[in-house]
Amino acid sequence: QVQLVESGGGLVQPGGSLRLSCAASGFTFSNYAMTWYRQAPGKERELVARITSTGGSTNYADSVKGRFTISRDNAKNTVYLQMNSLKPEDTAVYYCTTIATLRRHWGQGTQVTVSS
Repeated sequence: QVQLVESGGGLVQPGGSLRLSCAASGFTFSNYAMTWYRQAPGKERELVARITSTGGSTNYADSVKGRFTISRDNAKNTVYLQMNSLKPEDTAVYYCTTIATLRRHWGQGTQVTVSS
């Protein structure tokens, strides 16, 4: 019943921007922290950004700090990841995730490719 659906990925040149969205359903969205992870081919999954249930606190990986911004709209049950100044090393599948109904849930992922 918990569903997380990412969108907004695509191909962008270095230095460009994308905004990812994650639409959530099947749980009380406003009660849960939300997190973005990413996974590049041949690399381990890494935490990118996290936001508390109210949006009052955020955390970022050092590799994206100052370039990415996580936000949420609890009225729309949606969490966002604004990605600016993109680098080729940001290329990965980006996943939205939360812990609810006794386990961690993942979206299907959205591909971000940064290439010239």
